[in-house]
Amino acid sequence: MKDFCIIGSGISGSTIAQILGKKYSLDVYDKARGAGGRSSNKKFNKNESFDHGVQYISPKSTQFKKFINNLIKKKIVKRWLGKHLFLNTNKKEDKKHIKIIGNKGNNSISKYLLKDINCIFNTELIKISYKNKAWELDFSDGTKKFYKSLILTCPFPQLKKLSKKYIKHSFINKKVKMDANITVMLATKKMRPNISSYFFFDQILGWAAYENSKKRFKSNYDLWTLQSTYKWANKVINKNKINKLGNAKILINKFFELTNLKKNKVFHMQNHGWKYSSNSKPLNIKSYWNSSIRLGACADWFVGPRLESGWLSAKDLSLKIKK
Repeated sequence: MKDFCIIGSGISGSTIAQILGKKYSLDVYDKARGAGGRSSNKKFNKNESFDHGVQYISPKSTQFKKFINNLIKKKIVKRWLGKHLFLNTNKKEDKKHIKIIGNKGNNSISKYLLKDINCIFNTELIKISYKNKAWELDFSDGTKKFYKSLILTCPFPQLKKLSKKYIKHSFINKKVKMDANITVMLATKKMRPNISSYFFFDQILGWAAYENSKKRFKSNYDLWTLQSTYKWANKVINKNKINKLGNAKILINKFFELTNLKKNKVFHMQNHGWKYSSNSKPLNIKSYWNSSIRLGACADWFVGPRLESGWLSAKDLSLKIKK
C-alpha cells in the first residue's frame, strides 16, 4: 500500500506531489486527459495550442517569485511580452505587471513538477471511505484502491461532496462561491495583429489572448482564446453543454465588435465551460490536514483566485504534514 493518493494534477496537486514524492510513495489521479488542472493547454493541429484556462502568472509573494525565477532559468516558463491593451476604459497597462507563461503551454509547470511522479489520468474519484487505518477509494473506471493517506485538491463543491463526512473543520460548512467561466478557442484567417492580449470592460467578454504572440509555434492561422466575464458565465454555465455553439457565437461577435478587427473566416471554434473557475474570497486557513486519519486538502480557493494561491496552499499543507 502506497503512502499517499493525491487527487488533482493542477498547481496544488503537482506541487504537493513533488514535495512529498521526495520522501513518500504516492500516485496522482486526475479525471482529465493530462496534467494542469485549470492551467490546461489544448492542442490544435500538431504544434499549435490554446491556453484555455489560466491566462498567465504574475508572481506576488517573495517565495513564489523565487520559484518562478528558477523555472525561467530552466526554460520551463518565460515572460509574455508585447502589447496588452485595455479597451472601453482609460486604464493602461502597468509595465511593472509581469506576465509569465509556460514555454510550451501554461500547464508546463505542472508537467515539470510531475515528471518523476506516477500519474493516472482519465480517472475520476467518486467515493472515499476510511477503514482499518486506510483510505478505500472508488474510481469511475470501477477500480478500488487503498492508500495510507489522501490529499484532495479539487474545487470546493467536489471536495465537500466527497469528504464532508470526514472533515470536521468549520471551513467545510462555509458557502464558498466559485465562479464559472466560458472559454472559446478560435482559429481564423491570418491578420497578424500587433497585439498580445485585450482586457475588456464589458458585461459578457472579459479577455482575449492572441496565442501566436506567445512565440511557441508557427501557424497558418490566427489563434485566439476568448474568456467571458464571471458574471455572464455564472448565468449561462448550467446550460452551456446544450448551447455551446450559441454561447461561442455571442463571445466571438463581441470580440470582433469591441476590437474592430476584421471578421475573417473562422476555421476552428471550440467552447469549453469551466463550472468552477475561480473564487474571490479566501478562507481563514491556507490548507487542511487531519493527522489522525491522514486526510488533507489544498487548493487555490483556500487562499485566493490566482494560480499562485494554489501553490501557496500546497506549500502550507506540506509543512503541516511534516510536523
